[in-house]
Amino acid sequence: MVGRRDEVVDAANVRRMCQTIVHRGPDDEGMYVRGPVGLGMRRLSIIDLAGGQQPIHNEDESVWVVFNGEIYNFPELRQELEGRGHKFYTHSDTEVILHLYEEMGSNCVQKLRGMFAIALYDERRQLLLLARDRMGKKPLHYALREGRLLFGSEIKALLAVRPDLAEVNPEGLLQYFYFGYIPDSVSAFRHIHKLPAGHLLEYCKGEIKIRRYWNLPEYGTHPPMGEEECLEELERQLQEAVRIRLISDVPLGALLSGGVDSSIIVALMARVSSSAVKTFSIGFRAEEFNESEYARMVAKQFATDHHELVLDPNLEETLTYLSQMMEEPFGDSSMLPTYYVCRMARQQVAVALSGDGGDELFAGYDRYLVAMDRQKYDRLPRWLGQIYRDSVHGRIPAAMYGKNLAWNASLNSRDRYLDGMSFFPALHRERGLFTDSFLQAAGHLPDPLQEWQQIYDDAPAHDPLSRLLYLDTKTYLVADILTKVDRMSMATSLEVRVPMLDHKFVEWVTSLPVEWKLRGGTRKHILKKLAERLGIPSPLLHRRKQGFQLPLVEWMRNDVKDQFLRVLLEPRTLHRGYFKPEAVRSLVDEHIRGRRNRSGLLWRMLMLELWHRNFVESPAQWSAQHRAPDIFAQDTRPLSCPAAVTSADPETAAN
Repeated sequence: MVGRRDEVVDAANVRRMCQTIVHRGPDDEGMYVRGPVGLGMRRLSIIDLAGGQQPIHNEDESVWVVFNGEIYNFPELRQELEGRGHKFYTHSDTEVILHLYEEMGSNCVQKLRGMFAIALYDERRQLLLLARDRMGKKPLHYALREGRLLFGSEIKALLAVRPDLAEVNPEGLLQYFYFGYIPDSVSAFRHIHKLPAGHLLEYCKGEIKIRRYWNLPEYGTHPPMGEEECLEELERQLQEAVRIRLISDVPLGALLSGGVDSSIIVALMARVSSSAVKTFSIGFRAEEFNESEYARMVAKQFATDHHELVLDPNLEETLTYLSQMMEEPFGDSSMLPTYYVCRMARQQVAVALSGDGGDELFAGYDRYLVAMDRQKYDRLPRWLGQIYRDSVHGRIPAAMYGKNLAWNASLNSRDRYLDGMSFFPALHRERGLFTDSFLQAAGHLPDPLQEWQQIYDDAPAHDPLSRLLYLDTKTYLVADILTKVDRMSMATSLEVRVPMLDHKFVEWVTSLPVEWKLRGGTRKHILKKLAERLGIPSPLLHRRKQGFQLPLVEWMRNDVKDQFLRVLLEPRTLHRGYFKPEAVRSLVDEHIRGRRNRSGLLWRMLMLELWHRNFVESPAQWSAQHRAPDIFAQDTRPLSCPAAVTSADPETAAN
C-alpha cells in the first residue's frame, strides 16, 4: 500500500493484508514498511529455498520488490547483469527484477520470460511500479481511494484493511450475467480494479498511469512452409517452453486431464525428466464425463507415476469455501475438478505443469466450428434480421425451441459469436428472467458486448477465425481459464506452470497461417499431428472434445438437488432484485422435472448468491481464519481406496 505523503503506514495493516493470502504463500512472510509505503508478501518457496526471502532490495537499498510468480530466464539475465557490474546477494529469480529495473526502468518487464505480478518501489523517485505478465497468469488488483493506493494478488487483501470497498459494482455484475465471469479491468466491487494482462501501472505523487507493454503480434504472418517443417519447429518451441518450466528446488509433476494438450506436455516432460513424471487426474462416476481412462493411457505410454481420484465431493461445504477463493461471481463449474486435482497433486508436489492455452492458440473449441458453419447466415439481408429482432422475437414464447437460434442467425458474424458466448440470456435477447428495476438500471450501464466488439474489430488479424482466437485470448482465457487455475491452485498452495502460454511460443503460434489450426473441420490440426509424432495413443486424439466438465445435470436433479433448491429458493435469494422470483421458480421446476436442462443457468445463479453472502452480506466471513474443508481423509498416505488409483508402476495405474 502507498499512503499520502505525510502518512506513516502501519505495519499491522500490511500484516493483516498478508494474512488473507497465507494459502498463496504458506512458507514465509516478509514486509518492507517505511514512511507512507508498505510492501508485504507471503512466499511459496520454489527457488532458492534458504535465501530467497522477500522483499528483496538492490545494493544501496533504494529499490525494493515483492513478486508473485516465476521468471524462467533468470539464470541468463543474472549472468548478463553480473557482467554489467551488478551485485547479487541471493540466488532467486526475484533479485533479477531489481537490477533489470536499475538498467531499464519500467521497461524491464520486456526482458522477463515467465508469469508474474510485481510490486516495486523506487525510494528516490517515490514511484511504485505494478506489473502483470503478458498472458495474465498471475492476478493483480488495486484500488485508489482518498489518496491511498492499495494493491494485492487477491481482493481479500484489500478488503482486510478497507472493508468499505465491498460495494457492489453493477457494471461488473452485468458482465457476469453476459459471460459467466468478470473480464479485466473491472471487478465485482465498484472501487477495485484488475490490472489487465500485459500492462504496467506507475503510481507517483498521487497519480496513476497505466500502459500496455505487450500485445499479441499479427496473426498469420509466417511464410508458407511444409508440414514437416512446421512440426519440427512446433516441437522445438514447445519442448523449450516445457524445459525451462522444469526449473525447481521442490518436487514437480503434471496435471493430466486426458486431453490432447496436457498429454503433449506430459510426453515432452517425460522426454527430459530423469525420473518418472508424477501425473494427477480426476475422474467422475458418470461415465459420459469421465476422461480418466484416457489419462491412464497416456500415463502407461509414458511410464508416469500416476495418481487418480474419482470425484464425489461434499458440494455444499466445498462451494462455500471456493466461492471465497474466487472473490467474485464465477460461473465456470470446472473450478471444482480443478480444485480437487490441485489438492491431490499438492500432497506430493509443490509445482505442476498443465496444458491450458491450447484451445485458444490452436482453435480447439467446438464453438469455432459452429461459428464457421453459421457464416452461411451472412447471406440473410441485414434489414430482415433487424426487423426480426425489433418486431418478431419478443412475441415468440420463451419456451419455444429455436427462438434463440433465430435471434442468433439474424446477427452479423461477429455479434453472432458474441451472442453465443453469453451464458445468461443476454438482456437484449431474453428479458423475462430479470426484474424491471434491474433492466432499467442496466440500461444506463455500458453495454458489455461493446468492449468485446471493439477487441474483435481491433484484432491484428484479417480472417474471422483468427479474430475469434484473439478475442478469446484477451477475454475468456485470462478472466475464466487462467483465473480459475490460479485461484484453485493457490487455494491448495500449488504452483501451476503453463508451457503453452510461454509468450515466445504464443508469438510463434500466432504467426502460423490459420489452416494449420483448423483444417477440414479438424480442430488443432497441427497440434494433433505433433501428438501423433510423440506417440500419444490414437483413441485420445480422435474422440469428441469433452473438456473439464461436471455432471451438473444429474447432480442438480438428484445428488445435491436439495442443497441447490434450499439456497436458490430462499426468500433472501429470490428478493435480491436481479431476477423475478417466479422466473427463478420456473427455471428450477423445469430442470427438476427434466423438461429442460437449466443446470448451467442455475449454477451461475447459485455462484452469484454465494458471492453475495460471502462478500456483501457478511464481509467478515472471509477472514484469514477460514481454511479449506477437509475433502480428503485425514490419512495423508498415497490414495489407495476404491475411489482412487495410485502406483509407481504404470501398468497397475493403467488397469
